[in-house]
Amino acid sequence: MQPTILCLASYFKGGLFLEECKQQGCRTILVTTQKTEHEDWPRHAIDEFFMLPFPNLARQPDITYSIAYLMRERAIDRIVALDDYDVETAADLREHFRLPGMGASQARFFRDKLAMRTRAAQMNVPVPAFTSVFHYPALSAYLTHVPGPWVLKPRSEASAMGIKKIHHPDELWQTLGELGDRQSYFLLEKFLPGDVFHVDSVVWQGEVRFAAAHRYGLPPMTVYHGGGVFASSTVEHDSEVERDLFAINRQVIEAMGLERGVTHAEFIRSEADGRYYFLEIAARVGGAGIDRLVEHATNVNPWREWARTVAADVRGEEYTLPALRLDYAGLIVSLARQEWPDISAYNDPELVWRLHKRHHVGFVLASHDHARVQMLVSDYAERVAHDFSATAPPLERPPEE
Repeated sequence: MQPTILCLASYFKGGLFLEECKQQGCRTILVTTQKTEHEDWPRHAIDEFFMLPFPNLARQPDITYSIAYLMRERAIDRIVALDDYDVETAADLREHFRLPGMGASQARFFRDKLAMRTRAAQMNVPVPAFTSVFHYPALSAYLTHVPGPWVLKPRSEASAMGIKKIHHPDELWQTLGELGDRQSYFLLEKFLPGDVFHVDSVVWQGEVRFAAAHRYGLPPMTVYHGGGVFASSTVEHDSEVERDLFAINRQVIEAMGLERGVTHAEFIRSEADGRYYFLEIAARVGGAGIDRLVEHATNVNPWREWARTVAADVRGEEYTLPALRLDYAGLIVSLARQEWPDISAYNDPELVWRLHKRHHVGFVLASHDHARVQMLVSDYAERVAHDFSATAPPLERPPEE
């Protein structure tokens, strides 16, 4: 059987997923936007390539009409969203065409921060104290009982985009007034200082078959809004930190009801009480090179394993992980002042991957030695900040073009 997998990508990503689908004997169809036409897609792994003249693929009803037209002559087995912004679109299309996979309501648990926090709280997963901003009396009561500072977050943006730190109630009311009719698309939660971690998982038949835990060098919100070098590194294996992260990660995935696929979840260890709190989860691969970080620490690339779970699901076969490796890896990524930075001076034997992207610099370092990776990540982050780093103003929402 040759499954046909239709992939949605409003932005350029997921090349390894497409390559692995092809390696698994699948027929692949990519639907993307015209702005990505000249990106380095793995054309050898794409059977049909369609570009739509929209800024993104969420435009309704046009995306539904487009997929319906394709389905007149193509039997599509699965629809997969390669980008976070396409998760809800893919879910709507599955509902419309009655295809297997995550539906619209469940997709909210992986895109809508208010939905995922509400669900997590219902299932006794620790979350920062939060509230919707619908009902002003309830919001006023929250501000009275939950001391600031707080963060006002868009419910469905990716990463730290659009997040604003709020220090005083008057600041919140002014911001809500500026948002006008858009304010219901936000939530407010307690700002918790602490170390931020991410756990990247492969899920099969509702069970976490694989998980890897890493700690950010700086919280993503800090890097996004204040600049600096993005870094992440593997936590010590079989440590209390790893065990606690794996436990809350399993609890979150079970609460969200994911049957199969991959997740990227973020947690914070509060400075105030030392507890771990759930921040967010996405049903996709972590960005900024996190897939390479995971791969070089464990021998598991989330993009490739996601494709393997999709192929196994369509064929009714069992999914099995590749042989695991328990090494340590560190990731460093930064915007660069130079169009194509000269990284020839970065040549340690532990250097296993380099990012090739205009106005960016990035590395993955790997070793059997946790302390060695920590030292290298610290050293590289400092050197990259001096040699290359540039900053750009944070976006409130993704670019339209």
